[in-house]
Amino acid sequence: MIFLITGTSRGIGRKIAEYYLAAGHQVIGCSRQASDIQNPKYVHFELDVSDEEKVIPMFDNIRKNFNQLDILINNAGVASMNHSLLTPIKTVKKILDTNVVANFLFSRESVKIMRKNKWGRIINFATFAVPFKLEGEAIYAASKAAVISLTEILSREFIEYGITVNAVAPPAVKTDLIKGVKQEKLDKLLKRQSVSRYGTPEEICNVIDFLIKPESEMINGQTIFMGGV
Repeated sequence: MIFLITGTSRGIGRKIAEYYLAAGHQVIGCSRQASDIQNPKYVHFELDVSDEEKVIPMFDNIRKNFNQLDILINNAGVASMNHSLLTPIKTVKKILDTNVVANFLFSRESVKIMRKNKWGRIINFATFAVPFKLEGEAIYAASKAAVISLTEILSREFIEYGITVNAVAPPAVKTDLIKGVKQEKLDKLLKRQSVSRYGTPEEICNVIDFLIKPESEMINGQTIFMGGV
């Protein structure tokens, strides 16, 4: 299968890309930074995922060279863990562009390719910050609440093409996204999960594996919260 995964230069996105490359799939990745993934089945685009003028040519390239796209994983995301009074509008716009605008843009353009084969899977990334109503993450949580709503609506719009849209909300995972968070806060967060430990990229891939199976067509418009939220 052919995967398109956003945010593959590091963190969870990179781990997901490596996981599906190891399974023998073709993976197309993208991020603001270059990637050092060395695999003949990996293609990387260096761009801002919310920049339509750069994203459209990337999809033209995918259409020209592969003429197929099976799986989209909207992994790219940014967060700001500050009190609302300390969050500048520049940060707000960056979060909304990366987490919401890019999610919509990639979903829209992916379906234009997927619908030709009457099959496809779109996996979005949500967060436990939404149900936990985490203080200090107002805009991040709001952006991911928008992703959940987008997931539910797009799942209805795209199912006529045989394409399902679901979301995964990972538990706390040791990545750059949380490296600036105080350990005390992380400990309190883990205690709120019924599975009170950090998650792993492999466990996230396990959920993605389930959602992308052909037999999982009945799973549509859902958000799976990991960690026992």
